[in-house]
Amino acid sequence: MATIAYKNASCIYEGSDKLAVDSLNLDIADGEFVVLVGPSGSGKSTALRMLAGLEDIDEGDIEIGGRNMRGVPSKDRDIAMVFQNYALYPNKTVAENMGFALKLRGVSADERRRKVEEAAKLLDLTDFLDRKPAKLSGGQRQRVAMGRAIVREPQVFCMDEPLSNLDAKLRVQTRTQIAALQRRLGTTTVYVTHDQVEAMTMGDRVAVLRNGKLQQFATPNELYDQPANAFVAGFIGSPAMNLMTLPITAEGVRVGENSSLELERAQLSALHEEGLKEVTVGVRPEQLELTDSGGMEVVVDLVEDLGSEAYVYAHAGEGVNLVARSLTKAAPRLADTVHLRKHPDAVVHLFHPETGERI
Repeated sequence: MATIAYKNASCIYEGSDKLAVDSLNLDIADGEFVVLVGPSGSGKSTALRMLAGLEDIDEGDIEIGGRNMRGVPSKDRDIAMVFQNYALYPNKTVAENMGFALKLRGVSADERRRKVEEAAKLLDLTDFLDRKPAKLSGGQRQRVAMGRAIVREPQVFCMDEPLSNLDAKLRVQTRTQIAALQRRLGTTTVYVTHDQVEAMTMGDRVAVLRNGKLQQFATPNELYDQPANAFVAGFIGSPAMNLMTLPITAEGVRVGENSSLELERAQLSALHEEGLKEVTVGVRPEQLELTDSGGMEVVVDLVEDLGSEAYVYAHAGEGVNLVARSLTKAAPRLADTVHLRKHPDAVVHLFHPETGERI
């Protein structure tokens, strides 16, 4: 187990004029589970591969346990990787796959068997140790790949989208098992995913990346409640936060032709100090509610019925789209004109319309 520190770490691919990872700074505590999340091309996998020694650190440094990793070969970093592809040997049994790295190290057969059996017990694979990978389900194969990493007892686990090949139900089940296992082992873990729900449910802290730059590094609750900018606000949460760039009025902002959304006095003062004529407003879908009158008049475009609840997709004039959560029984129908208002306890987030930074 060890701490990890990215210190202005940068990477640029040959032939490119743009940094894949741009001056990344992260301090990861011993035993912490940190998730790197972002859209495709955000640099999250590159950042992980830099940590693992699979990509060069072109500028800055990365430290593991206080030791600088620049120029240190991957095999000497005491890390274990789990990839999206299980990468199992088809001609070897589960036990042989899990213990193969130990065999290469010259570990005795008895010691290998003991470590493999301990890992198999943790992963509920004891009954499958003599099977070949072809006789296993996708989830079982991924657990074998996890077991292969666990038996090495590394300082750091590096996981690059390990659940992408699994179906939706199995993903939920396996991510719960991985998170519980990491907390049991206490091994420092860096986990890459493009799925923000996965990131929010697994990580102690989450680093949101975009175009190679770190946008925010915080706990899941802080990302959700206090997003640093409009990108984080729109990326974290499902459905995403409603983000609208609207003209400012004396009482708040104008929504569509005839509706408005009131803001608090402190928010209006902050907007006045910024000298803005319009602002990007963010409201979570669960913080909007249907009402008989008042509020914002919208036309329903789609009702997503999930059984226990429904999400109402609507528009209020050209370019102003909103999503609100509703009880299924109270949900309106397609093309209905309804009114939405913010919940009394709702938080309205404000972002600069040009920079996207939080106001």
